[in-house]
Amino acid sequence: MEVTRGAFERLLAEAKAAAPNEACGLLLGHRGHIEAVVLAQNVHPDPATHFEIDPQALIDAHRAARSGGPEVIGYYHSHPTGGAEPSPADIAGAENDGKVWAIVANGTVRFWRAGDGGFDELPTGVHNR
Repeated sequence: MEVTRGAFERLLAEAKAAAPNEACGLLLGHRGHIEAVVLAQNVHPDPATHFEIDPQALIDAHRAARSGGPEVIGYYHSHPTGGAEPSPADIAGAENDGKVWAIVANGTVRFWRAGDGGFDELPTGVHNR
């Protein structure tokens, strides 16, 4: 997985700004390269320990992709307490769709692919593009 430095730094900034709640949003790009991060409202009733991306943000991003914009590579959220690995709630709620999940915690970002049987961590490179 490749990610631009700007997108990577935005993930860290959004997580910090949302604390003590979980930040969440979309990872946009092309062919496995994350080029942009779109913050979405966390509409979960308990945003301190869970996340739910505002459905309208997801609809808007998919519409933009169909019109030639960047594709939805995956999703991100933060863990204000805990580590940057999938929680039991993340594992239970994940679709087996191959999307990338970025999880931000304690100044760290780790990338995971949702698949059959859970998550696999992805090696990641950050570049200045």
